[in-house]
Amino acid sequence: MKLNTTLDSLAKPFSVLAPWLLRLSLGTAFFLHGYGKFPLPPEKMVGWFGSIGIPAPELVSSMVAIGEVAAGIGIIVGGLLGSSLGHLITRLSGGAVAVIMVGAFSIAHADWFITTKLFTSEQIFLVAIGLYFAIKGND
Repeated sequence: MKLNTTLDSLAKPFSVLAPWLLRLSLGTAFFLHGYGKFPLPPEKMVGWFGSIGIPAPELVSSMVAIGEVAAGIGIIVGGLLGSSLGHLITRLSGGAVAVIMVGAFSIAHADWFITTKLFTSEQIFLVAIGLYFAIKGND
């Protein structure tokens, strides 16, 4: 197919950038979500967690904020490190993103599971990209 060959030749110089589109988007989004919860503990989140019965809401909400910041930074820094350490950091950070997002769905959006709302939310992409990096690492 001539069109396929043409598209391949156009895309090939940019293929090294493709994972970085995902990495920078996810890393930046997660960093900013977490950073927006500072200073710790995040008072709005503490109040909400307390109101729904989450134990130790100050601790849990602070850990969420720190986890989001750390996972966002880890996704980006892990890609900058070409070593097995970078691969490990990327995988752990991707796993952290997935765990945090599953927690967010379970607590804040339990009514979304396997519904149109879940699949029309940008949050499903955070889970999916987190899982991508947890599985693929820097490969």
